[in-house]
Amino acid sequence: MKDSVLILSGGMDSTTLLYDEKERIALAVSFDYGSNHNAREIPFAKWHCEHLGIRHIIIPLGFMPKYFKSSLLDGNAAIPEGHYADENMKSTVVPFRNGIMLSIAVGIAESNGLKYVMMANHGGDHTIYPDCRPDFVEAFDHTAQAGTFVNVHLLAPYTNLTKADIARRGKELGIDYSKTWSCYRGGVHQCGRCGTCIERKEALAEAGIVDTTIYE
Repeated sequence: MKDSVLILSGGMDSTTLLYDEKERIALAVSFDYGSNHNAREIPFAKWHCEHLGIRHIIIPLGFMPKYFKSSLLDGNAAIPEGHYADENMKSTVVPFRNGIMLSIAVGIAESNGLKYVMMANHGGDHTIYPDCRPDFVEAFDHTAQAGTFVNVHLLAPYTNLTKADIARRGKELGIDYSKTWSCYRGGVHQCGRCGTCIERKEALAEAGIVDTTIYE
């Protein structure tokens, strides 16, 4: 039954969830919020939706670079190198990004008579991204139910999984991860040095997937 809206970036995690729940996703939404890598990842989101026959829309959030502070919005030179565990990676936080996107997705769900909104946060996000953590997911689920006539629920099935767990699921589903984008720098090729590139490499290796990503 098609009952859900998915927030789809075009990265590994949300693309895996797209395939994992393809039978129930009525609509996938990508947000162009002015990050360095939106122009690289959104075409992949579109490609996978077309491949699966799932409706895809892109919503611009052009106000965010004007009023929000994050290295993701300040050009590729501002992106730090290193692992997510490093203190400097906190600069990549876009304040309340998921809360903003989820709010819009909930409104879209209710407007289309859909009961669920899905997001693909995972356990590796918890260290530096407050709006990916279990307590946020639980609180937002309650908020969405309280604020809608149809009691829209938030589903975040990967919340307590590792990225390697997600990659293993993608391997089972036969996903071509070369058609996903992770790098926060958004260059011609993925840099291989920023936190999300390192996490991507580690997850693919742990899942036993040959990494065909072209890195700088």
